[in-house]
Amino acid sequence: MTERILATADRLFYQQGIRAVGVDTIAAEAGISKRSLYDTFPSKDLLVAAYLRGRILPFPDSAENPMAQVLALFDQLQARLAAGGFRGCPFVNAVTELARDCEAARAIALRYKEDRRLHIRALLAQAGASEPDRLASQIALLLEGAIASMLVREDPSVAVQARDAAVVLMRAANVG
Repeated sequence: MTERILATADRLFYQQGIRAVGVDTIAAEAGISKRSLYDTFPSKDLLVAAYLRGRILPFPDSAENPMAQVLALFDQLQARLAAGGFRGCPFVNAVTELARDCEAARAIALRYKEDRRLHIRALLAQAGASEPDRLASQIALLLEGAIASMLVREDPSVAVQARDAAVVLMRAANVG
């Protein structure tokens, strides 16, 4: 039942927004009673936290060189943007919607973003970047910028443009 609730919450929260979707709707769409939902997730905040944790995917193991792995993040983003139904980053959306009402959501979002930046940093350090921390922050900003730009422009090529900018940054840092 937990998986069914989370799958329903994931779909509805991402498509319609966290505030727009009530627990009554989630319970009805999941085919369970509201009581069963609250037995599994005693509050909507706990359900939101579980939804966000479920959105965190491990970084794939790769035999590719570190620079190629960094650039693959942009390729993966471009594929997600081109697939349709893109409504932005679920972590940013949650923080934006909930403001300070759900500190758990903010903490999960922050941890996710920092883990991604640290992953990029580790790859850049492997590739010999002289300032991997600074470069990782810049590349993470390019990813974030592509996501925000896609929401406004509705043009998946923004990920390709961000990738091109990442190449310029990495070359300037003598990476690759």
